[in-house]
Amino acid sequence: MLTPEVPMSHSVAGEPPSTGRRAAPLTTAVYSVAEWDLLTSLPGRVLVAAAAPGAGQPDRGVEAGLAGLDAVAAGRASDSDLVRAVVSAIYARHDGAPPPAERLTDLVDLLAACRATVRVLHRRADPADSAAYRQWVQSVAARVCRTAPATGERSAGGPPSPVDRRLLDRLGDALGLR
Repeated sequence: MLTPEVPMSHSVAGEPPSTGRRAAPLTTAVYSVAEWDLLTSLPGRVLVAAAAPGAGQPDRGVEAGLAGLDAVAAGRASDSDLVRAVVSAIYARHDGAPPPAERLTDLVDLLAACRATVRVLHRRADPADSAAYRQWVQSVAARVCRTAPATGERSAGGPPSPVDRRLLDRLGDALGLR
């Protein structure tokens, strides 16, 4: 007997579903709802924080947001099941309600979320998936930081400014990459 709590998958050949088989990737089954929300919200939070103008940092404009979205989408080609599942979940959201802006841009909260994510990954993820996820999230910030400011003071792809370098270093520390 099928229960609504366990989504079932059907084979392409039309055979009946395997009892107990989840339609969702096995990767997502090991995370609580809160943990999965943390994993799927972190890339967007990092993108917003990296794109936000800071002290001594000019506004990057739309180009930075597009670069960040491209970096998030690049996770679809990852070798990591976890990264691909997170990207799929991000693009599957249809609620249209963005999280509160203060949640997205407060650096202290963002770094705390990074550290909490590392703890979740340490407990639940395969080490290779954990490393791939953390590197992918860092790459989102790095790609945004490489975009030229809207004023054109620095060329795209150039070395990060000192402000950007500090942000990337802090993110790398919080993600356990340094």
